[in-house]
Amino acid sequence: MDALSRAQPRPRSAAAAAASPLPWARFSAWLECVCVVTFDLELGQAMELVYPYDFRLTEKEKTSICYLSFPDSYSGGLGDTQFSFRLRQSGGQRTAHYEDDGEYNREAPLTLQRESAHYFGYVYFRQVKDSSMKRGYFQKSLVLVSRLPYVNLFQSLLQLIAPEYFDKLEPCLEAVCNEIDQWPPPVPGQTLNLPVMGVVIQVRIPSRVDKPGTSPVKQFNQENLLPAPMVLPSIHELDLFRCFQPVLIHIQMLWELVLLGEPIVVMAPSPTVSSEMVMALTSCLAPLRYCCDYRPYFTIHDSEFKEYTTRTQAPPNIVVGVTNPFFIKTLQHWPHILRVGELRMSGDLPKQVKVKKLTKLKTLDTKPGIYTSYKTFLHKDKTLIKRLLKGIQRKRPSEVQSALLRRHLLELTQSFIIPLEHYIASLMPLQRAITPWKNPPQIRPFRQDDFMKTLEHAGPQLTCVLKGDWLGLYRRFFKSPNFDGWYRQRHKEMTQKLEALHLEAICEANIVAWMKDKSEVEIVDLVLKLREKLVRARCQHLPVKEETLQRVGLYIDTVIDSLPEDLQAVLHHH
Repeated sequence: MDALSRAQPRPRSAAAAAASPLPWARFSAWLECVCVVTFDLELGQAMELVYPYDFRLTEKEKTSICYLSFPDSYSGGLGDTQFSFRLRQSGGQRTAHYEDDGEYNREAPLTLQRESAHYFGYVYFRQVKDSSMKRGYFQKSLVLVSRLPYVNLFQSLLQLIAPEYFDKLEPCLEAVCNEIDQWPPPVPGQTLNLPVMGVVIQVRIPSRVDKPGTSPVKQFNQENLLPAPMVLPSIHELDLFRCFQPVLIHIQMLWELVLLGEPIVVMAPSPTVSSEMVMALTSCLAPLRYCCDYRPYFTIHDSEFKEYTTRTQAPPNIVVGVTNPFFIKTLQHWPHILRVGELRMSGDLPKQVKVKKLTKLKTLDTKPGIYTSYKTFLHKDKTLIKRLLKGIQRKRPSEVQSALLRRHLLELTQSFIIPLEHYIASLMPLQRAITPWKNPPQIRPFRQDDFMKTLEHAGPQLTCVLKGDWLGLYRRFFKSPNFDGWYRQRHKEMTQKLEALHLEAICEANIVAWMKDKSEVEIVDLVLKLREKLVRARCQHLPVKEETLQRVGLYIDTVIDSLPEDLQAVLHHH
C-alpha cells in the first residue's frame, strides 16, 4: 500500500543532527509524523508517504488515517478543505523520539495535555480537475499527526506548507520537516518564534498558572524579526461564535450535555463543519477538562464503527462528528443528535435550529435541529443572546463575539465548579495534624450528601445569576466521567501536597533527638522509608523545594553514620 513509507531513512544534515541529541527529537516534540494520502484507482485511499521514514504506524492506524483524511460523503466541491480528526492509538506503547518526563503535562493546562493513547490528525485536502489523472481529478491530503490539540497552530501551518507541497512535492516536505526539527520545544508559559518556509510563526504556549479567560500573546523581539512574525493569538481556540452560530439560543443545553458527558452525534455537511463543531463543544467546559472520548470526524470505515452503532448496549459517553447520511439510520437510537448545515457568516443572526423529538429524525432529508428529549436543569440566559444580537447589529468582529461567548461559558463552568473546589479543599487534613514520624493522615472521603448541604450557603447562586435546578445538575454530574476525571486529578494533587508537607515536617524535626532511644531496627527502618520518600518525590515531581530534598538526603547520611560500620556498609551499598 505504501512502498514509499518503507523507503530507507535518509541522512539528515550534520547541523540538524548536532542540534538535538536524538534524530527527530525536536520535531517529535511537536509532531509524530507527516502523512500524504492519495486516491488510487485500484486501492481507493492509499498512504503515499510517511515522514520521517522510520516512524512506525501500525497497519490499522494507516488504514484509519487513510479513511479519515478524505471527506466521507461525496461532495462535488472542488478546491481545498481543512479539517481535523482524533484517532485511538493501536498496538501498545511506542518508543518516542521525544524524551518527555511528563514536565509538559505538569505545566500545561489540563485541556491542552499531550495525549498518551490518541493521535490528532490535521488535514489539508485538495480536489481539483486534472486531465492527466485517470479519474480526471487530483485528490490528495497532507496530514500532520500529533499528540497535541493545537488545532489553530497546525491548521495555520498547513495553510503555509500544503499549497507549496502540492506544487513541489517531496523535497519541499523534507525541507519543512527539517525546519520543524530546529524548533524549540513547546514549553508552557513561553512565547516562541517558529520559523518555517520564510515565515516566522509567533505563538504563546498556555500554562496551568495562566488566569482563566486570558490569552496573552506577548510581542517580543519584534524589531529583530524580519519579516515581521505571523502572530497567532491562540494555538488552540476556535472561533466559537462562528462554530455555534446556528445553535446560539441552545448554548445552555449543549453546555449541560457536554458537562454531563452525554452521548452526542453531530451530523454535518462536511468534515470541516463536523470537526469544528465537535472541538467547539468539547472546549466549552474549559478550564474543566472534558474527560470523555470525542471524534471530531468519524467514518463508516472506522474500527470503532460497530462499537458505536450497536443497539445491544447504551451508546458510549462520546461526542462524535459524522458527515455520511448513512449514520442517520445507524445512530438514530442515540439520545442527542445535532444536525447542522453549512456555517455561513452573514450580517444577521443565522436561522436558529429548533429542538425536536427524536421520532422526527427522518432517514432522508433531515432538517437541521437538535433531536433530543433532554430537559435542561438551568434556565436560558437571555442576556447573552441579547448581547450577541447587539454585536451582530453593530457589526462587531467575530473574534469579539467569540470572546463574549467564551467568557460566558467560562463563568458558567466556574460557578459550577467553585463549590466543588471549596468542598474538596475542606477534606484536606490540617497542617498541624502532619507530624514527622507518623504517616501523613488520610484525605477524608468525598460525601455527595455533605457537599449538597454546603450549596445552600456557598452554591453557584453566589456567582451566577442563572436560576434552575442546580442540585439536580450536580446529582447527574456525579455519575459522569467528567466528575470522575476531575475528582481523580484533584485527589492526586492533594495526595502529592500531603507528601510534600510531610517531607517539610521531617526537615524541620530534630532527627538526632529522635534517634536517642531508638533501636537499630527502628533506625534502619527510618532510613529505608526516607529513601523511598526521596525517590517518590523525585519521580512524581512533588511540589517540594530542591533544598528540602537535599536536606532529607543529608538526614539519611547523618542517620546511617550513627550506625555500626557493618550496617553502614550494607545501607551504603543499597
